Amino acid sequence: MPGLAQRVTAIRPDLISADASYGELAWVWGLGRARYGASWPRRLWFSGGELVAWGWAFLPHQVRRNDGSVTDVTGASLSYQVHPDHAELVDEVIEWFDGVAAGLVRTVLPTTAEEFALKRWAAHGYEIDVESLGDTGDWTQLNERDLTDVEQPVLPDGFRFRTADEAGPEAAVRAHVDAWPSSAYTARSYEDVRRTAAYRGDLHVLVEAADGTMAASTIMWLDRANRTVEFEPVATHPDYRRLGLARSMMLYGMRLARAAGATHATVVCLGAPGRPRARGLYYGLGFRELSRDAPLIKG
Repeated sequence: MPGLAQRVTAIRPDLISADASYGELAWVWGLGRARYGASWPRRLWFSGGELVAWGWAFLPHQVRRNDGSVTDVTGASLSYQVHPDHAELVDEVIEWFDGVAAGLVRTVLPTTAEEFALKRWAAHGYEIDVESLGDTGDWTQLNERDLTDVEQPVLPDGFRFRTADEAGPEAAVRAHVDAWPSSAYTARSYEDVRRTAAYRGDLHVLVEAADGTMAASTIMWLDRANRTVEFEPVATHPDYRRLGLARSMMLYGMRLARAAGATHATVVCLGAPGRPRARGLYYGLGFRELSRDAPLIKG
């Protein structure tokens, strides 16, 4: 599946939805495989022995978060990818999803660039998800920039850069959980993330405060085939926000990625007008929109 993402990235990067990129596939798989894998059916389509399409359904399950809250997911969502040379397979993907999620509310996030696919989703009864597209909706956009000119990062006094290889697994997990208290991330999740082929501990960057707190963190996923790196996730501890740590961390990360052979970087953010914070950070770093979700729903 990541290999297909690489091949599509090479020819039509605007067709890469936020949940089907090279790095996002590894992140999501590691994040929830142990807890939710039983509710994650997948189907693959091949042509001449080569993967040309896949569907990954997320069926109803219960999410137990680190802050003690519990969320019952009652609907079904789909991640998918179809190579543009085999666009007609989208109908088979839709029919498979409708079969495994029959009787459930179904959502999917193609990109606005998937003109043929959008027509086929509509033909199968999927409509624009108006709620998701609202002023504070949860649709996302993919942003990009090249790495030819990356300024020198500067941290406030008392902070320093670390990598997960240097700081160790416990620090890497704590950095994420502190920044996202409602996350379901665990030490087991991180272990599964580390086992993915795309993960590199030397490209997992943290910012350490003087008292040893991991104040910010990000993982970079290096796609060597396309010489591009993806930031996912990017997070800052609530007590250390508005200090410029995320900006400096990403600049530092881009310089590390460039040294590792990358010439291009991407990052996803919420695109709704009422959710400008992360978008403002990334735009200030020189990123600009490449593609955006076209969220669809079927009752």
